[in-house]
Amino acid sequence: MFETPPSDEHLLRSPERDSPEIMTDNERAARTLKHLLQKAGNGSCADCGVDNPEWGSSSLGVFICLGCSGIHRNIPSIGKVKSLQLARWEDSEVQFMSEHGNEAMKAKYEAALPVYYYKPTHRDCQVLKEQWIRAKYERQEFIEEGKKLIYEDETRDGMLMKRGRDNGQFLIRRFILSLRDGTLKYYTKLDAKEPKAVIKVDTINACFQPDKIGNPNGLQITYLKDNTTRNIFVYHDSSKEIVDWFNSIRAAQLHYLKVAFPGATDAELRPKLTRSFLKEGFMEKTGPRQTEGFKKRWFTLDHRRLMYFKDPLDAFAKGEVFLGHRDHGYRVTLGLPAGTHCNGTWQYGITIETPERSFLFTCETDTEQKDWMSHFNNVINIPMSPQEYTVEAYFRHKH
Repeated sequence: MFETPPSDEHLLRSPERDSPEIMTDNERAARTLKHLLQKAGNGSCADCGVDNPEWGSSSLGVFICLGCSGIHRNIPSIGKVKSLQLARWEDSEVQFMSEHGNEAMKAKYEAALPVYYYKPTHRDCQVLKEQWIRAKYERQEFIEEGKKLIYEDETRDGMLMKRGRDNGQFLIRRFILSLRDGTLKYYTKLDAKEPKAVIKVDTINACFQPDKIGNPNGLQITYLKDNTTRNIFVYHDSSKEIVDWFNSIRAAQLHYLKVAFPGATDAELRPKLTRSFLKEGFMEKTGPRQTEGFKKRWFTLDHRRLMYFKDPLDAFAKGEVFLGHRDHGYRVTLGLPAGTHCNGTWQYGITIETPERSFLFTCETDTEQKDWMSHFNNVINIPMSPQEYTVEAYFRHKH
């Protein structure tokens, strides 16, 4: 039998004293594992953070969720996973889990985790979670302080499949990320002297879009060109390669921000790196005169920018709405103004009022309507930064 920590003794007393029924070894193990889940850090998955993990790695000593257990199982070198309730646990394995646990293993495997490295949550796509788990346990990238990682290389030069703006075909393109210049360039030909685009890293957002792009390794890179949002869609056959590009972009952004804001803390700079869109989906909208028909459009809410596209994979938005703070004349209301002629198929209306004009939208369901409303209201309740006042001035001048 394994020895148990003093705090767990009451769970492992002789069953003859506790109840008239004799507990089996496996029942005793399950009871101890359930108790270990109450300890700090063990109540959420060690890898994606979702609550109430139901699996454990008996070789790493961490508690994980069902989804992450599947990733662990596909990487034999990092060990064995078991269901906490359904599998048979040896005494030595339970003892090992008791001696380790999520907090202790985080202190070991994430000891030198860089600020820029994206740590996925349970909401993120499979490729991000898989590469996080591989980087942490299989490659052990974050154990040693001071170790230079590949994401921090002065230059990253490689090939990605990029979707053509006009024909929609994915073609191989050369991309170069420069830490020193703070730019991402791409070339249409291998030997081209001039890049097709030079993108400043401080204007970039990048997020994984496997469903939209139709590839599990699909990455959407969004940037500002003449204060207008431009999308490019890329992928690589290697999941490691595309996630390395993603984290290299974040490393280059952090490098730029540390120069631009020398007094800022890591905690202040982290939110300025790449971010997921707040919400995407179809709504119908009408034009500025509000007499045109409602047309179905794809909408992307990227913090204060609400962009709309004819197609989800369009390179340029057909239009953008800036959502400022409610104290500056921005308001969101349920429904459409009285007398609005709604010829569309969707009936659940939303009105966004800006200082210049009103924008009218309709959603397919009341659930979608409430979700969009919630996101819009959250945005207009957030105080604006100095940079956002500059963007707002541009939008107001444009209108």
